[in-house]
Amino acid sequence: MSVAQAEFREAMGCFTTGVTVITVDYQGEVHGMTANAFTSVSLDPLLVLVCVDHRAQTHAHLHARKRFGVNVLAEDQRAISEHYARPDRNHERAEAEAGARFERTPHGTPVLRGALAYLECRLHTAQDAGDHTIFIAEVEDVLVREGNPLLYFQGKYRVLGMAKEDSETGSAGRAERGLAKPALRKG
Repeated sequence: MSVAQAEFREAMGCFTTGVTVITVDYQGEVHGMTANAFTSVSLDPLLVLVCVDHRAQTHAHLHARKRFGVNVLAEDQRAISEHYARPDRNHERAEAEAGARFERTPHGTPVLRGALAYLECRLHTAQDAGDHTIFIAEVEDVLVREGNPLLYFQGKYRVLGMAKEDSETGSAGRAERGLAKPALRKG
C-alpha cells in the first residue's frame, strides 16, 4: 500500500499536540521556530526530543550552539506561534509583530515570557531522519507556571474545552463549571 504525503499529513493532523517555540541564542540574538514535533524521551536521564526540518534556519543554529530552550505555549500565545512558524520571519521583529519578549538564563538561553513551561536543554545527540533531524537533548532546568496550553489539531489552533465527565462519579469538570461535587452513594 502506498500512502500519499497529503494522506499522511491528514492522518498526523488527527493527533492533538501542544505547541512549542524552540529558542536559541545565536550571535547574541534570539532565534527560534514553532515546533509541535516535541516529546519527552527519558526520565533517567531527563531527555526530550524535537524534530527540525533540514531547511529551517534554526536547524543550523541548534547544531552550532548545542544549547536551546523549549517554550511550551500558553493558550494566549497563538500570535507568537504564528510568527515563529513563518519561514520569512524576522527575529528582530518578534516583539513588535507578535508580542514575544524574552529573558535569559545564566547560560544565555532565551526564555519566552508568559510560556506555560520552559525547558533549558543541552544537545545530547542528533539523528537525521528523512527531511528532518531528531535533536535529543538533556534537560538541565525547568520552569512551570499555571495556565492552559495552546493546542494544534487538524491544522488549526485549539484551546482546552471542558473536561469530560467521569462516567462513574460525574465529578470531572464540575469544579471548572462552578458546580458542586455530587454526593457519593453508599453501597
